[in-house]
Formats: sequence, structure tokens, C-alpha cells
Amino acid sequence: MRYLSLLLLGPWIVVLAWIYWAAFKRSRVTWPHAVYDVMVVIVALGAAYGLALVAYDEVVVQNAGHLGRESGSIWKQVMPALYGYGAFAAVMVVGIALRFAFWRRKRARV
Repeated sequence: MRYLSLLLLGPWIVVLAWIYWAAFKRSRVTWPHAVYDVMVVIVALGAAYGLALVAYDEVVVQNAGHLGRESGSIWKQVMPALYGYGAFAAVMVVGIALRFAFWRRKRARV
């Protein structure tokens, strides 16, 4: 059950990584641009995977009370997916912002 949240998260992250790769396809004219894009996607995937596993270990499932088990056990799968998606999105946003910053600085010099 540890990797169920990654299965829930995986398809959406693959789609977002493909959108990032396709969006900057035209501006990837030199090999440093391609290497940068590959590194952003790899770091984002690694951050999502790592934080999802950490979140799985950190979520505490509530014990059964006098009225039975509460709805806390679903969060053992939901929170890792949310943490993983948040980590992926944060790395991608920083990667896109840095890409635009470097691109503008290069254009200003030319």
C-alpha cells in the first residue's frame, strides 16, 4: 500500500512533465537548454517521489474509537499524493521562473 499514492500521482505528473517539455520545445535551440529542461524534469520527479514517501511515513492513522474507525485511514494515501504534487509543482515553477530569467538576461546582452 506504500506506493499506491505514487500510482495515483504518477499519470498526472507525467502529463505535466510532458506539457513542460512540449511548451519549451521551440526555444530549446542549444544543448544547454535541453540539459536544463531535462534536469528540471528529473529534479521535479525526484522531489515528488521523495516527498510522497516521506509524507506516507509521517501521516498518522487514527485508532478505532468507541464509535468505530474514523475516516483517517484514507489520508494515508491522499497526503503523499498531495505532498508529491506540491513538490513537483514547486520545482517546476522555480524551473520556469529561472528559465525566463536566464532567457531575458541573454536577450538583453545581445
